[in-house]
Amino acid sequence: MSTETDPPLLELLARQAGVLSRSQALRHLSARMVERRLGSRRWQHAHRGVYVAHTGPIDREARRWIAVLSTGDGTLLGGLSALETIGFRGFITDRIDVLVRAEKTPSGPPPGVVVHRTGILPASDIHLMGRPPGTMPARSLVDAAQWAISDQRAWAIIAAGFQQRLVYADDVRTVLARMPRAKRRALISEAVTWSSGGVHSAAEADFLRLCRRAGLPEPLLQHARRDAHGRRNYLDAYFEECRLHVEIDGGHHMDVEHWWADMRRQNDLWISGDRVLRFPAWAIRHRPAEITAQLRAALRPIPFLNTSPPLPVAKGPRSKNKG
Repeated sequence: MSTETDPPLLELLARQAGVLSRSQALRHLSARMVERRLGSRRWQHAHRGVYVAHTGPIDREARRWIAVLSTGDGTLLGGLSALETIGFRGFITDRIDVLVRAEKTPSGPPPGVVVHRTGILPASDIHLMGRPPGTMPARSLVDAAQWAISDQRAWAIIAAGFQQRLVYADDVRTVLARMPRAKRRALISEAVTWSSGGVHSAAEADFLRLCRRAGLPEPLLQHARRDAHGRRNYLDAYFEECRLHVEIDGGHHMDVEHWWADMRRQNDLWISGDRVLRFPAWAIRHRPAEITAQLRAALRPIPFLNTSPPLPVAKGPRSKNKG
């Protein structure tokens, strides 16, 4: 906790998670006073020309401020780092992404900070009320997808933005329209179209295409239902008339905890009378004929089976043998 008592300085430190640049410090203190605080270890050096006004651990919020203040005026949080400040969940990384205008070339950013340069940064893409200042949600989502390590992760990021209701499709399309050279532009555009319609992954989109090409009924996607314990679950794809649930297994199903959670949910479905088919995401794209054949078999009407026990055969009275 900061030991400062000057109200304007305290306000600045409260707003910036205890972090300030040298130029900000000199607006409130003399150079000697700054050096005295550093020398007595009341403050600590965070990076060149950036200080933390306490001696405790540096948390994630403070690291974001250090990233922005250490890379010069006009620097913005971008991508996943900007989305995290507005509550985006599920894609937390140790790295911090910042965005600067193309004419700037920051030197020596702090460890774990990745600097991206752009020639397209209109005022409508800047969220000045952010802490720290960053890009608006739609721009942040597009940049996060551009900077993702894979196409699959890029699609998942776009889908999560819609699933968590942080963006509108028109806003994302507007951002994409003024970025003709954006990396993965076609994939992002497709992901926006599908995600705004309820598709939450590239694998789900592939599955829906497969159903349409094969002339199969179109399933409900992310269908909400409650399990035997009253918990709300979302089914990847559900053919309601046939009570057939399709689970699409991605990479996370290799994790033991996720695997057991999926098996437990599948057991609940079977107990209640539904049937479940499971397909790996790669097979939907690379083994479509096999997937289609199993779907056709599962969607075929099931003949009525009379499982009641047979009626007893009536027997007449036994005749007495008089012989």
